[in-house]
Amino acid sequence: MKNLQQELLFEKFRYETRRHFLKQCTTGLGMMAMGSLLQSCGSTQQNTSVSNPLSPKMPHFAGKAKSVIYLHMAGAPSQLELFDYKPDLMKLDGQSCPPSFLEGKKFAFISGVPQMMGPQAQFQQVGKSGAWMSDKMPHLQSVADDISFIKAMYTDQFNHAPAQLLLHTGSARLGRPSTGTWATYGLGSENQNLPGYMVLTSGGKNPDGGKALWGSGFLPSVYQGVQCRNQGEPVLYISDPTGINRDVRKSTIDAITEINQESYEEFHDPETLARISQYEMAFRMQTTVPEVMDITKEPAYIHEMYGTQLGKESFANNCLLARKLVEQGVRFVQLFDWGWDSHGGGSEDSDVANGLSKKCSTVDKAITALIQDLKQRGLLDETLIVWGAEFGRTPMAENREGKAAAFKGRDHHTEAFTVWMAGGGIKGGYSHGETDPVGYVGIKDRTSVFDLQATIMHCLGFNHEEFTYPFQGRNFRLTDTSGKVIQSVLS
Repeated sequence: MKNLQQELLFEKFRYETRRHFLKQCTTGLGMMAMGSLLQSCGSTQQNTSVSNPLSPKMPHFAGKAKSVIYLHMAGAPSQLELFDYKPDLMKLDGQSCPPSFLEGKKFAFISGVPQMMGPQAQFQQVGKSGAWMSDKMPHLQSVADDISFIKAMYTDQFNHAPAQLLLHTGSARLGRPSTGTWATYGLGSENQNLPGYMVLTSGGKNPDGGKALWGSGFLPSVYQGVQCRNQGEPVLYISDPTGINRDVRKSTIDAITEINQESYEEFHDPETLARISQYEMAFRMQTTVPEVMDITKEPAYIHEMYGTQLGKESFANNCLLARKLVEQGVRFVQLFDWGWDSHGGGSEDSDVANGLSKKCSTVDKAITALIQDLKQRGLLDETLIVWGAEFGRTPMAENREGKAAAFKGRDHHTEAFTVWMAGGGIKGGYSHGETDPVGYVGIKDRTSVFDLQATIMHCLGFNHEEFTYPFQGRNFRLTDTSGKVIQSVLS
């Protein structure tokens, strides 16, 4: 049966050109492998494997982190209600915003003269470090001494999609590789049966920046993020089509491999060998991915710890999956949770008091559990956790058409927001940077999104200035032409 199937395949392929075959190949897991040929690969300064581009590679130096879990709160929660405590702002609550805060600035939903708005949360100092944290994340308070807060982060983009692109790819325009792509390109993967870079979303929508946030840009597409789902098939087209069993699928892969091998022997293109390897990995993923993405077999205390909801889409489920994935050797796991845009706008669900509290309640327990679970398994020291968003929120309330909204919201703010890091290579119980008394602008140790990217690369063992890829006549890097490692947060 197997020989007959191969003969039929070869008979069909004999009358088609190689280009026509690639064009007509069905979508699915095979396309993940084939995509690497559809973009220019160029040369690289890394030690790459000719036969398998995802084989483990050595970084510039011994990094303390072997993997990354990046938690992005899409829409941008208010730092003034979470981690950047400003008691002086409460004293100004209801007063007119100073003109100097508005002159020459761009805002999304502020017009006229808005009012200052005091913190819509209660703060207290927690842990041995005495970190100021609000009551909106009570569980996270218990792991404050594992966290480094970066409180004077800034960006130059005030709309969601461009700001997300800048944060994750180093450019506000489409076409650049994402942070996870760079990490996987540089380090490969420790599990050859799974993609090196996996993406999980929650909140009902993808982030405004779309799939470009985990795209490969000009790097080979084998390094791009693979989006998984926590309902239905974990990866689209992972199941065999109706009427096709594993033996037939394997015969098809064997036939394609033989054709690719003949192509390599004729043209000696090393990417052909890489394609062979990726087809084989895609075949192995059909059994590996469903198993690793199944959280039903986790013990009851783990589900209680994370607050998971079996059979439903949830951020808690994704946090548990992130732990399972890094445990299996996946290099970079990206979680996007949608719905953090605290504009108010007449809705209780989107203001900075009730709305923010509801969103925090969906992530607080799970994020805390993720840190604790990795720690108890001995994985936190080698897993870098990053939490943040694309920008911050203003200390003044929105003022649409000169009228305050019924439910108070804060506008997008580029000058000051908070990101925190924990785990591999990061000092716990530390706070870097300081904003002014009302949280409007950084006044000490300001850091840019490029500095954050440089620090992530450093924890993985890369000098961000030397970690480059040639494209269109020059060497590109994640941090573009700037960025400095935030040395004070390193352990």
